[in-house]
Order: sequence, then C-alpha cells, then structure tokens
Amino acid sequence: MNEAAKGARDVRTRFGGIVHQDSRPIVTYVIIAACVAAYIAQLAINGFTTSWLYSPVRGHDEPWRFVTSAFLHSQGSFFHIVLNMVALWAVGPYLELQLGRVRFVTLYLLSAIGGSTVVLVTAAIGWSSWYQGVVGASGAIFGLFGATFVVMWRSGHPAQGVLGIIVVNMAFSFLMPGISWQGHLGGLLTGALLAAGYAFAPVDQRRLVAIVAPILLAVGLVVTIVWAYGLAPLEIQQIWSVPRDLQDAYLRQYGL
Repeated sequence: MNEAAKGARDVRTRFGGIVHQDSRPIVTYVIIAACVAAYIAQLAINGFTTSWLYSPVRGHDEPWRFVTSAFLHSQGSFFHIVLNMVALWAVGPYLELQLGRVRFVTLYLLSAIGGSTVVLVTAAIGWSSWYQGVVGASGAIFGLFGATFVVMWRSGHPAQGVLGIIVVNMAFSFLMPGISWQGHLGGLLTGALLAAGYAFAPVDQRRLVAIVAPILLAVGLVVTIVWAYGLAPLEIQQIWSVPRDLQDAYLRQYGL
C-alpha cells in the first residue's frame, strides 16, 4: 500500500491546487498569525510601526516596506485588524484550496505590492502626498476578493455576491476618510489580473503560467515603481540625497 501511494498522482483542483490529506489552510493561518504578531509588536515596541509602514517617500530607499505594511494595522482602532482578519478568513481558505499554497501566497504578496504601488503612483501624479503613510492588510485582501471573483466566475459559480462585496467596500474606500482607496484599488487590480492568469491557463500549461504570470506581473510593478519615482519633485529627491540619519530626523515630523 505504501508503494502504491508513492506512485499515485496528486489530486489537483481545476486551477492547479493540490488537494492535501491535511486540508487545513496553512498559509492563511500563517498570514493571520503574522498580522497578529506584528500588531502586538506595534503595541509593545516604540517605533515599530514607523519602521515598517509604507509611504512613497520612504519606499524609495527601503523597498521592503511595499510588503511589510500589509502586515501592520492601525494602533488606534482594534476593529481595523479584526475586520481584516475576518475578511481574510472568509476568502483565504477557499482560494488557498483552489489555487494551491504557492500560488495563493504569491497572489497575496503581489497584491500587497500592487496596493503600495498605486499609493506611489497617485503621489507621483499629484493626487496624494509623498508623505502619506499607509498600513493594513486591506490591499492584499482586496486582491483576494478580486481573485475570488475571477475563480468563481471561471468555475461557473454565481459570483454576484463577491462582486457586491467588492463594490460596497470600494465605495466605502472612496467615501470614508482615513482609508487608502489607492491601496484597495491597487490590490484589487493586481489580484484579479494574476488570478485571471491562473484561472484561464490551459491545463497543459498550468505550471508554466504559474511561474511566468507572477514574474511578468512583478516586472510590470517594478517598471511602474521606477517610472513613478522618476516623477518625484525636487523636494523629495533632496530628502533622498542626504544621509539616512538626517532623513530620519526630517521625516519624524510627518510620523514616518
């Protein structure tokens, strides 16, 4: 029986996810645990949030902030992390099963980067401030919302409910103060685009697309980021030209 099990082929979903005997959504658990651990660190360690949040002016020299900000949340509102983790739990296990763990975590991280990228682009074209700091998993979670819609639509399942959730939450993003609609929009577009690549890939090309699609999307994001930073005004470029300790002293007045 052991020898037969070794020779058995993996059972996969329509979108390439491996159906494990242990069907627990491990990646979703890990992301939630990371967000909770980061939130505790935010409350316990002075300066932790400002060290890892994203702002266009900070992201130039510290590009890891494009991702790390997606694991932080508002210290002044406990509901911020609660609502985001509930939303993550609502769609994460389904997507993790359908796409597989590697595709799922890739989708989450690229959606987070996509959200930060749109924050940068709006600053570059003058729609928002270069000093705007953002935190929250919302951008990445909007990417999961977009991916869920694509996967359900491709599967032939009713997706109107997910579409309604996206529309309502995007409306709140634009109407409610203090919410980064840029991060939500960027995450949504990035997640939906990558999920479309996964979902519409021919069966015999599924593994190849699972590698090529994220790479192409990542290259597109990098090109967009380089272009946007090239539009930085002289004031911002001067900040980048001074030593790091002087940058830190100057940006503290903006909470960065």
